[in-house]
Amino acid sequence: MRQDIVILGVFVADTAYRAARQPHMGETILGDSFALGPGGKGSNQAVAAARASGSAGGKVHFITRLGRDPFADMARATWSEAGVIPVVTEDPDSYTGAAYIFVEAGSGDNAIIVSPGAAGNISAADVEAQSALIHRAAVFVTQLEQPMDAALRGLELARQGGARTILNPAPAAPVSDAMLSLCDIVTPNETEAEGITGVKVATRADAEAAADRFLERGVGAAIITLGEKGALYRDRTTTFHIPALSAGPVLETTGAGDAFNGGLAVAIAQGLGPEDAVRFGCATAGISVTRAGTAPSMPSLSEIMALLGA
Repeated sequence: MRQDIVILGVFVADTAYRAARQPHMGETILGDSFALGPGGKGSNQAVAAARASGSAGGKVHFITRLGRDPFADMARATWSEAGVIPVVTEDPDSYTGAAYIFVEAGSGDNAIIVSPGAAGNISAADVEAQSALIHRAAVFVTQLEQPMDAALRGLELARQGGARTILNPAPAAPVSDAMLSLCDIVTPNETEAEGITGVKVATRADAEAAADRFLERGVGAAIITLGEKGALYRDRTTTFHIPALSAGPVLETTGAGDAFNGGLAVAIAQGLGPEDAVRFGCATAGISVTRAGTAPSMPSLSEIMALLGA
């Protein structure tokens, strides 16, 4: 059985600032702390998947672009430690991406600005060059931080090869029906679901209505992630809700969605059914929010299994 996972996306260096609140325009305030670390949705998801796979799982490949600079060195070191296999195009004329992350000290909630740099130049041709790798995958995952045509080509190649396709539509952006029809699963959070479907998600019924909009546009299944309320799964025959799994006090929510998607991809690649796969993703996210940072917060398989009581 194929178990390899291929993820297309962006690496950025996270510059994280923790403070009581964000400054107003023209205002300077003092922060509580600063941290520099690896990030980017695609990279975070690849790290999460590699750690959640364990030694018996499939390989996790990550397709991206980097500059030639210290942030690129950080990316490679991060992937090496986690067991991610990098598939990198170097772009000496650009820079490796960076992100500003504000973390509200009282709640752990965050606001983010991403400048993708070289990864913003990922092209359909870059993806096409990895068609053999994508065709062999059990699961293909992408997001919307890199150019849309690259994501679309990746989904097309994955569908041709028989991989299960997951689109994490983040950050929210207009997505064509042609692209959605290539997605076995979409995984928006409440804000992203609203941005794409127009349905404000405040209740379970709202989440079901938003999921229906995705299904109407050709998606196989929609998983609306609901933060501390867990996740709602809906396809054409089945609907269920998985509560959030607590692993301790929440330190920050940055990277929780990426943890969920990485864990979900692993569970699907290993043949778990929808309910067990969503629960596995929730457990991965539940551990990640108890730790600082994004990639560094991703848990190991043994930690996930312990939370699941397996």
